[in-house]
Order: sequence, then structure tokens, then C-alpha cells
Amino acid sequence: MTPMEIVGSIGLVGYGLAAIGGGIGVGLIFAALINGTARQPEARSTIFPYAMMGMAIAEALAILGLVFMFVKG
Repeated sequence: MTPMEIVGSIGLVGYGLAAIGGGIGVGLIFAALINGTARQPEARSTIFPYAMMGMAIAEALAILGLVFMFVKG
């Protein structure tokens, strides 16, 4: 092993990026939900299901990154 050789799994880096992306996405979704509810409280029942669907999609992408890490690695 030479001193400049990189040892480890690059899949862990990819999953870390996927987890960061999912966390940022969920944060932005709920920030928009809070902002929309603060501006128009009567629209909460309309906005909330879309926020839940967006959160589920963002989390599914992070979980998909975890799956791909194990498949590739």
C-alpha cells in the first residue's frame, strides 16, 4: 500500500450526500409549510397533504441512497 492510496468505501460518501440532501429537502418543505400556514391559516388543510407527500418523496430518495450503497458496495 502506497502512502497516497485511498482505502475505504466510496459508497459511504455517496450515502452521506444522499442523507444530507434528504435532510435539507425536508427542512425546506416544512419551512414552506410553516410560512404558508402563517400567511394563510385557513389554507392549512390544503397545504398539509402536499407537504407530507413531499416529505415522503424526499425521505424515499435518502433511503434509496442507502439501498444503492449496499447494492454497489
